[in-house]
Amino acid sequence: MSQDEMATYKPKNILITGAAGFIASHVANRLVRSYPDYKIVVLDKLDYCSNLKNLNPSKSSPNFKFVKGDIASADLVNYLLITEEIDTIMHFAAQTHVDNSFGNSFEFTKNNIYGTHVLLEACKVTGQIRRFIHVSTDEVYGETDEDASVGNHEASQLLPTNPYSATKAGAEMLVMAYGRSYGLPVITTRGNNVYGTNQFPEKLIPKFILLAMNGKPLPIHGDGSNVRSYLYCEDVAEAFEVVLHKGEVNHVYNIGTTRERRVIDVANDISKLFGIDPDSTIQYVENRPFNDQRYFLDDQKLKKLGWCERTNWEEGLRKTMEWYTENPEWWGDVSGALLPHPRMLMMPGDRHSDGSDEHKNADGNQTFTVVTPTKAGCSGDKRSLKFLIYGKTGWLGGLLGKLCEKQGIPYEYGKGRLEDRASLIADIRSIKPSHVFNAAGLTGRPNVDWCESHKTETIRVNVAGTLTLADVCRENDLLMMNFATGCIFEYDAAHPEGSGIGFKEEDKPNFTGSFYSKTKAMVEELLREFDNVCTLRVRMPISSDLNNPRNFITKISRYNKVVNIPNSMTILDELLPISIEMAKRNLRGIWNFTNPGVVSHNEILEMYKSYIEPDFKWSNFNLEEQAKVIVAPRSNNEMDGAKLSKEFPEMLSIKDSLIKYVFEPNKRT
Repeated sequence: MSQDEMATYKPKNILITGAAGFIASHVANRLVRSYPDYKIVVLDKLDYCSNLKNLNPSKSSPNFKFVKGDIASADLVNYLLITEEIDTIMHFAAQTHVDNSFGNSFEFTKNNIYGTHVLLEACKVTGQIRRFIHVSTDEVYGETDEDASVGNHEASQLLPTNPYSATKAGAEMLVMAYGRSYGLPVITTRGNNVYGTNQFPEKLIPKFILLAMNGKPLPIHGDGSNVRSYLYCEDVAEAFEVVLHKGEVNHVYNIGTTRERRVIDVANDISKLFGIDPDSTIQYVENRPFNDQRYFLDDQKLKKLGWCERTNWEEGLRKTMEWYTENPEWWGDVSGALLPHPRMLMMPGDRHSDGSDEHKNADGNQTFTVVTPTKAGCSGDKRSLKFLIYGKTGWLGGLLGKLCEKQGIPYEYGKGRLEDRASLIADIRSIKPSHVFNAAGLTGRPNVDWCESHKTETIRVNVAGTLTLADVCRENDLLMMNFATGCIFEYDAAHPEGSGIGFKEEDKPNFTGSFYSKTKAMVEELLREFDNVCTLRVRMPISSDLNNPRNFITKISRYNKVVNIPNSMTILDELLPISIEMAKRNLRGIWNFTNPGVVSHNEILEMYKSYIEPDFKWSNFNLEEQAKVIVAPRSNNEMDGAKLSKEFPEMLSIKDSLIKYVFEPNKRT
């Protein structure tokens, strides 16, 4: 990138990593609020110290988008950079709690070094990044002499003393190397301790506040003489705003303050805010393995860009205390974090994205975490991914292949027939896949009425074939992503039409109107016994290809008459990529694979008329009239989308997804 291009830099599409965490959420909210012409895309895997509520001020803004995912996923990062046209990255995502790094240092290496490397490589490959702002820490400088009157400046030697700061220093070296070797326009920041609202209470100030609120002792490591400098979160968010717009490429900026406090002073100040006698509430505990005595920064370089600290200690501490007293349940059960020496694996949560399980004792208190090793070939790493797809000639199978090509994921279509066990085994032995996708099955041509007169063939493929494939995958330790159907339910007294009460994953099928639905309900129930299957209930699939005869919109736009009933539906352009991400995360069990909410036939056709064919006309008939022209009744229902939305909170509602992925791309002006 030329000097002229850099001189005219103005951010347009910004990716902020770790944005549901503490500092990054304040930065994201500030940029979303202050720069409506910037698109802010935030990426976070929602680890224990992240909280989507931290982004509440931004979630309804049109220039904001949240994506749940891990920076260590090369596929995801490359996909985001390209599809969102990212030109700026602000990289906050990291494991940051020093205490945890002594007991789980490999996790710090994985997140802080490898994750950063994945981001840098994606920047190199795409060649479109105009700023890469890497967020580091003052701890990379190591301990400052107690009698030093001048702080560490940006050119000071890096001498990290704990596993956390070592990984941050290592990440800095990678950032610097990519700047020099590939010309990546990088900027690095090194900051003092930050405090304020929304911070997970493993850190000193929120921990002391919550303990004081509950009348518990304040544990101090060692004698409390260690000195730290504290900056209020909004001042730090402003500092990043300044670095974003005024920072020079290949420069480092300290974000610091000369106002220092001993840990014992912090405990005293918080005790006084709560009217507690410090002598009776402070508890001295064993020091951590190495506790640097002092960090001290020279902050003049950033001040020359126009930044200054605005919030004094007393005001910032008061604001922080008031926020925690008003939001005591923000983080849920944080008892593990409030221990004198917390560890990451003791933090709240019931299921981790890495497949680990929390184990609790009889009274419900968390005791320990067991991490289940990933089975061979099921790693989410791009280099080990290879998909075996069944259903080459089908609609979903064909689209899956195109998605794999777009994302650079190796794949092959299976040659065997589902009901032929030997041919399935031969496929797996020759292809050696990491995951198997089953998009094969009989739905009938031109529609499900075909199955009413071809019951044996339907059973052979939809039941026997699917079960055979699941069993072969189980024997080979393979996860099977199984595209099923949600057309196994119909509105009933407990789930009336228009009530907003949808059928959940654990509900038993209640629709037996068509033989096709009977076979799908039967095989779904049997697949519950296989722990290697992820069942995706697709309903009335829709894509942006309005010429495809399998597309629900294409179907109803060609009918003379349609019923008008609200239904849950699947927008394939949005959800098929999610199915690939689910495979990478090794998700299992049953999932309602539909966009949140419902949409009626008439609402879809109104959109079709508005966007595609202004002169389009149609008429309605009722279910009794429909029954006269079809062989088997049709399923109408609403599916509960809470489970999928929780895993992928960025997923759009059915109507918003229809507009974004189907009608806007096909709009005829």
